[in-house]
Amino acid sequence: MRRQGKTPAEPLEHSDPHSMAAHVGRHVAWLQARGYGIEGLWTRRADLKEFCEWCAGRDVTRPEDLNRTVLDLYQRYLSRRPKADGEPLSLVTQCKKLMAVAKYCKWLVRERLVAYDPAAELELPRPGPRLPKTVLTAEEAERILAVPDVAMPLGLRDRALLELLYATGIRRSELIRLDLEHVELNRGVLSIRHGKGDKDRFVPIGERAAAWLRSYLAESRPRLVVHSDERAVFLSVRGVRMSNHYLTEVVARVLEESGVGKKGGCHLFRHTAATLMLEGGADLRFIQQLLGHASVETTQVYTRVTLDKLKAVHAATHPGARLRRRQDETGDGSEETGEEAAAKEEKSSSAGPTIFLDEDDKASEAPELLSS
Repeated sequence: MRRQGKTPAEPLEHSDPHSMAAHVGRHVAWLQARGYGIEGLWTRRADLKEFCEWCAGRDVTRPEDLNRTVLDLYQRYLSRRPKADGEPLSLVTQCKKLMAVAKYCKWLVRERLVAYDPAAELELPRPGPRLPKTVLTAEEAERILAVPDVAMPLGLRDRALLELLYATGIRRSELIRLDLEHVELNRGVLSIRHGKGDKDRFVPIGERAAAWLRSYLAESRPRLVVHSDERAVFLSVRGVRMSNHYLTEVVARVLEESGVGKKGGCHLFRHTAATLMLEGGADLRFIQQLLGHASVETTQVYTRVTLDKLKAVHAATHPGARLRRRQDETGDGSEETGEEAAAKEEKSSSAGPTIFLDEDDKASEAPELLSS
């Protein structure tokens, strides 16, 4: 999405000052005054713009034209609207768009622009917990981290930001908003300000990430910065704070050059950090605090990804988990019962192909097949 203007509270283009589009800017400004994050407000503005344009195409232009039928039709439209790649919108995306509309309708009632809330009985989709699409192994993560050429200023910058993403699991927006005063290398922590939900938290950096970050700040950043009053930790090639799109392109390029064959962005390292820590024995509550999740239920999605320990326990405890290999005739010295001997005789005399479970069975059975 290309943003026009400097604030999400700018009014949408409109010809009627009493239209729904004319009130979107006021609504977003009202949300901004109540502490909603700028990134979320840009998304909300885009969602409301889409809603107003859809309504205008059906001659629903003013707040008083809204009713439950209009919202039900819009919900049906979202369930069928394809994305740019042709795939349908996910239930999570549909829910977010409808929540923006519902909040807007509630605000219209508050401002006495409508007599009742048309979204009062709107039933939102109920998306289930989603597993991360891709998670890196520790070996794959190391291959990616080794891609940047640290002899170059931009390469050292890329290595430092990748190490930080991998070590801390912070979000893309949190990395972009990092200022110099938020980094405490002596203590080995980052101060995350105004994270998701406008919440602050501290996260540990780790010795290796701290070492790369210290090298970047000492050697690379002074060569990139243009204005001495720039406080952003990570700078673009123009010497200013990175944008979301710029950082995503940097990470995507490194992933492609690594040859690991997995696609993703900054969130890939967030998923990887949480999954590998959980596999290493970290308590779920500590991972929740590291990632800044409001509820531990959000963090529990990673328990569905860490399959190595589950597979090991399953193989060790489930009686039907392992493939039973055929014992040699000598076996372990135990005698066969009459029924077992009869069953073995019947099996050996029956027609049909011989199925080998492994190479040892094949080697031991081969002389018999040749002699017959």
